[in-house]
Amino acid sequence: MPIYEYQCEACKDVIEAQQSLSDKPLTTCPACTGNLKKLISRSSFQLKGGGWYSDGYSNSSGSTSSPCQTACADAAPSCPAKEGPACKCD
Repeated sequence: MPIYEYQCEACKDVIEAQQSLSDKPLTTCPACTGNLKKLISRSSFQLKGGGWYSDGYSNSSGSTSSPCQTACADAAPSCPAKEGPACKCD
């Protein structure tokens, strides 16, 4: 459930309210009964872990080797990919 911030136009007090997306915005200040104005705040959204962002758009691994080189280097010695023209790791 998102947390919204409101500021009173009369007393300038800032309050936070945990509301669902379908709830109507608050309109009355609980301290002075003045009008509330909804504020726009920073979100706390962060991309963590693996997934499409880190795999497809991030270069955080620092590796410049091709997928073939990585696959062949990790492959067992009897791997058929190491034999033949498809793999140019050796």
